[in-house]
Amino acid sequence: MSVVLEIPDQVAHAIRLPASDQQQALMTELAVALYARGILSFGKARELTKLNRIEFGRLLGRREIPRHYTEQDLEDDIAYARGQ
Repeated sequence: MSVVLEIPDQVAHAIRLPASDQQQALMTELAVALYARGILSFGKARELTKLNRIEFGRLLGRREIPRHYTEQDLEDDIAYARGQ
């Protein structure tokens, strides 16, 4: 499934970016906003931006958006690393 967002022409023309950069910039803004609200996981938000883990983490840091990482996440990561 994919979702298509329609942005009115007058709004698209008001975005102060070259047309060639608009789609990626909007996807990045959407991903960051959804991650910050807890709607998307780090991995899925990163996937939406097409950035690697380090780049996306740095982007969140520059915007002062805290990582959502719980004790359960840590336990899951340790179990995964152990092959469990």
